[in-house]
Amino acid sequence: MLTKEVNFVHFVGICGTAMAAVAALCRDRGYTVTGSDENVYPPMSTFLEARGIRVIAGFCAENLDHRPELVIIGNAMKRGNPEVERLLDERWNFCSLPELVREFFIRGKHSIVVAGTHGKTTTTSLLAWVLESAGLAPSFLIGGLPNNFGAGARAGTGPHFVIEGDEYDTAFFDKRSKFVHYLPDTVILNNIEFDHADIFPDLAAVKRAFRQLVAIIPRRGLIVANGDDANVREVVAGAQTPVQFFTLADFDGYTISLAGDHNHRNAAAVAVVGTVLGLTREQIQRGFATFTGVKRRMEVRGEAGGVTVLDDFAHHPTALVETIRAIREKYPQRRLWALFEPRSNTTRRNVFQRELTAALALADGIFIAKVDRLNELPEAERLNPEQIVVELQAQGKPAAYAAGADAIIAVLVPQLQPGDVVAVFSNGGFGGIHDKLLMWLRQTDVFACGAREKSP
Repeated sequence: MLTKEVNFVHFVGICGTAMAAVAALCRDRGYTVTGSDENVYPPMSTFLEARGIRVIAGFCAENLDHRPELVIIGNAMKRGNPEVERLLDERWNFCSLPELVREFFIRGKHSIVVAGTHGKTTTTSLLAWVLESAGLAPSFLIGGLPNNFGAGARAGTGPHFVIEGDEYDTAFFDKRSKFVHYLPDTVILNNIEFDHADIFPDLAAVKRAFRQLVAIIPRRGLIVANGDDANVREVVAGAQTPVQFFTLADFDGYTISLAGDHNHRNAAAVAVVGTVLGLTREQIQRGFATFTGVKRRMEVRGEAGGVTVLDDFAHHPTALVETIRAIREKYPQRRLWALFEPRSNTTRRNVFQRELTAALALADGIFIAKVDRLNELPEAERLNPEQIVVELQAQGKPAAYAAGADAIIAVLVPQLQPGDVVAVFSNGGFGGIHDKLLMWLRQTDVFACGAREKSP
């Protein structure tokens, strides 16, 4: 019904990264597309406008007066939203974004779902590019922006659909993980850890979600699972689908420009899947050699005054550890400053209080910003960044707590020296700290000299 009887689609919460990408795919397919959102600003607003999609600022019942035949409800939407209430009152046809993706784009394709707590975006991007460079023209949906494609989604002409399989819940009316909707034929299962503390009470609940994914893979399918991860091995035990374990050894003989064992392990999983799909080692290596990474994954935002500023999406202690080690590998013998914004629904809570301290201690100097949306959490559940700073200082680390970007820059800049690397870790915008820091570093030579003189 979703594909045969629908011509006009409306997206509630259209400016989300995945929502906007899928809305553009629907427009390309010939559907009339509209959308609404509270946060209508570039780059998503201009992205949608350039594709002929009308976006309405704000949510109200009148936004549906044009009576769309299908309404897509974004993951962040809740009861009480006036558009949600109207479509429920009038019993209109609606669905979640994962359901739409399944019926409009995945069905009829060989679905390759990349799942796990860490590495999904990079692994999905790399696999899509390896298939693309081999001439297989895959479709894909990625929760980030792969540099090789310049877009997070595409409806390709080839037989494969490569999709980032998120374990987060689907919608207010469907609390299953998104990945259960994706009709998996082949699944990469990279790793499993506790995350998403707002919806999962403990690691056991996270494992149950991944077991639901394993349970719906057909017997003719394949699970490519990280053999070095005990939680992964536990989840795939007893699977009705063949399981092929991979390890870092599966990367032997390949090279890639991405630093860090975690990225080499991601590439190992891609190599195994590529081989199963019939690609030669030469074809796989060609994809690896020409892969240019993903935005916000150790992305160099600029260099000024001899200081390199990186942007990274890491917001989980394990991701911080692996990324800091990778930065050390790529920039050896250089002093590393870590700037961390506790913004995710897990890192805003104190569930990783000790683990975050240990992870950030791997840097030479640390700044922690205020906890985002602190008022939404009971005091007993909140992360305590000041305590992390105290513990880091006790280890002899230069560490400071500062509320936001401007306050951090004011204290950081006088301490910077040529050759330093500043890594900004956040799953949000962090108050534009990257550009603000680079602007300060590009000030006059007099300022630069003054900053150097003040450095320890």
